Amino acid sequence: MPPAVLTISYSGGKGPMLWLALKTGVLTVLTLGFYRFWAKTRLRRYYWSAIRPGGIPLEYVGDPLEKLLGFLVAVVFMAFYIGIVNLLLMYFSFALLQGSVAAYFLSFVGLAPIIFFAQYRGRRYILARTRWRGIRFGLDPGAWGFSWRSIVHWLLALVTLGLTWPLTTLWLEKYKAGRTYYGDQRFVQGGRRGLLFGAMKHVYYPVLLSGVGGAMAAFSENPAWFALFVLTTPWLIYGLAYWRAESFKRMTEAKELGVIRFQSSPKPWTIIGIYALGWFLMNLVISGFFLVLLGGLFLLHGNFGIDGADLDQLEDMLVTSVPVLVLAYFGLFLGYRAMAHAWITLPLAAHFAEATRIVNAADLHLIAQRDRDEFAEAEGFAEALDVGAAI
Repeated sequence: MPPAVLTISYSGGKGPMLWLALKTGVLTVLTLGFYRFWAKTRLRRYYWSAIRPGGIPLEYVGDPLEKLLGFLVAVVFMAFYIGIVNLLLMYFSFALLQGSVAAYFLSFVGLAPIIFFAQYRGRRYILARTRWRGIRFGLDPGAWGFSWRSIVHWLLALVTLGLTWPLTTLWLEKYKAGRTYYGDQRFVQGGRRGLLFGAMKHVYYPVLLSGVGGAMAAFSENPAWFALFVLTTPWLIYGLAYWRAESFKRMTEAKELGVIRFQSSPKPWTIIGIYALGWFLMNLVISGFFLVLLGGLFLLHGNFGIDGADLDQLEDMLVTSVPVLVLAYFGLFLGYRAMAHAWITLPLAAHFAEATRIVNAADLHLIAQRDRDEFAEAEGFAEALDVGAAI
């Protein structure tokens, strides 16, 4: 029997993650992208196994072949859908409006339901392939319901210039959490409509002040208004970190799983510190990379540009530099991705995991197993649209 309160530890390391992300990235490039499904599976398994509630790691048992086959199915469907729909929209746009702007706009609008549909299906696959203590998680079908709700809530947030975003976040989380299971127990997302508005206060205030400062600076010659506009930027950065930490805390503590409850206390300044240190290290490495690259090109081409090279020398330089620049591009892309995993994503996962506790967990052993969730395209639509299928 587990204890009444379970703390969550995180055992992942930045060095192993950096090496794993680099290695899987190189294999993805060498296989022209086909290894991406195996790469994502290996990364998820590392992240999942590092999260250990009560000392017992999560398990990710997704199959890369499922992802590949689901991706191919989704690509065929999307090619047909986008091709036929765009062709019809373009025809009517030129026939009725003598232009293509309306067609592009309507094409994006028509794609929005598929994007939200893909996000929900991707989440369903990830939960269905996640286990803890041998018990599977799961998500009930409901992708189209999530899709139309997302469109309505996003439109409301756009119309109100983001003022209702906390309400949108809570509503959509209620829909997803209310269909999420651990074994035979269903999660419930509690909380009233105003639950998350307080978490957004450090975003509302600086945005309002910056708007006032910007407007007054435009109509006044007083530099103090421009200073007010500039000084609200650090406050807004803190506000975004505060929103991420506080909204996570409030929604987590309002969740229920039978008699089980949760506590969480992530810190905004820790989130800011993770991003600041991560971006500093990444920019430092990238700057050093460019210095080495420029130094190598200088050694390769000598003093070109100093003694006035002719066109033939310029052509030779370009021919010999292209392979170096192509390799540098892929190296920069792979290095950036690996560093982002090791220095930003992993520390954030560790912080949110270690800041969370499971309360009233003594009856966890009574939760029964659920059936395996089988569906054809896995997270293929999310992969094909590149939305909601990240780690």
